[in-house]
Amino acid sequence: MKQLKIQNFQNKLRNKFLKSGVKMIGPDTIYFSKDTKIGRNVTIEPFVVFGTKVKVGNNVTIKSFSHLESCTIESKVENKVNIGPYARIRPGSVLKESSKVGNFVEVKKSMIGKNSKINHLTYIGDANIGKSVNVGAGTITCNYDGVKKNKTTIKDKAFIGSNSSLVAPVTIEQNSIVGAGSVITKKVKKGSLALTRALQSEVKNYKRK
Repeated sequence: MKQLKIQNFQNKLRNKFLKSGVKMIGPDTIYFSKDTKIGRNVTIEPFVVFGTKVKVGNNVTIKSFSHLESCTIESKVENKVNIGPYARIRPGSVLKESSKVGNFVEVKKSMIGKNSKINHLTYIGDANIGKSVNVGAGTITCNYDGVKKNKTTIKDKAFIGSNSSLVAPVTIEQNSIVGAGSVITKKVKKGSLALTRALQSEVKNYKRK
């Protein structure tokens, strides 16, 4: 009986959003909360879950197997936001217009600025990311030191190379670059290249013993 009640409630929510113009691919697989708010020209692919307190603006695409809770997705009609597939947007997160959060990306209590891209395999927690920032695959913000959560700030037009660890509290100034595979523990100055990487060694004509 309880399961049937939940199913009927979900069907009412799905029908409400379909009537308001939300495009759903496989609506029976999409789950809403009673307080979910969705704007115009939004597309939701199968197997998306909306937790409580989610606000979705206009012209947003949420791809399959994504989970959103207590977050805000901001977008204007002419500026699209893309989320997923397999993205997790956790409480306290705000995605600005024209931003992109791709597959296997987790965002927690962070601001993602306009035109910024976090395409894959990344954890962003307790961070403030500016405009037109590119965060490479495998990047993580090391926000917890075992006692408290610390803040990472990445300013406009910074480029974070793949497989980098940003050890908070830390600031990456605008127009700077973090080289792939770096562990950043100190502030990176404006327009600088920060690189922490061991030198590659090679043994010629090596044979296994």
